Amino acid sequence: GYPNVGGGSLINSLKRSRACGVGGGPGVTRCLQAVQLGGHIRLLDCPGVVLDSGGGAAAAPLRGALAPQRLRGGLTPACAILRRCPPQQGGGD
Repeated sequence: GYPNVGGGSLINSLKRSRACGVGGGPGVTRCLQAVQLGGHIRLLDCPGVVLDSGGGAAAAPLRGALAPQRLRGGLTPACAILRRCPPQQGGGD
């Protein structure tokens, strides 16, 4: 799935122990990890997958694949977000 969406936290909750590392930013899970939940249930925690969509410099930060601290400039992702928003219609008094 996508990075930084809570897969490790979900596994830890189901396991009721700290079986997977978790953090507030992407890149905490570095390799595949199998966690035995019950007799016949094994869950896999793996790094997130982000497919290249050709979205340019804004694609990785908007998909959670790049930590905000690693951005060289926040203007490109911010402009990409604003382009997705509808223009204001009408005004106030």
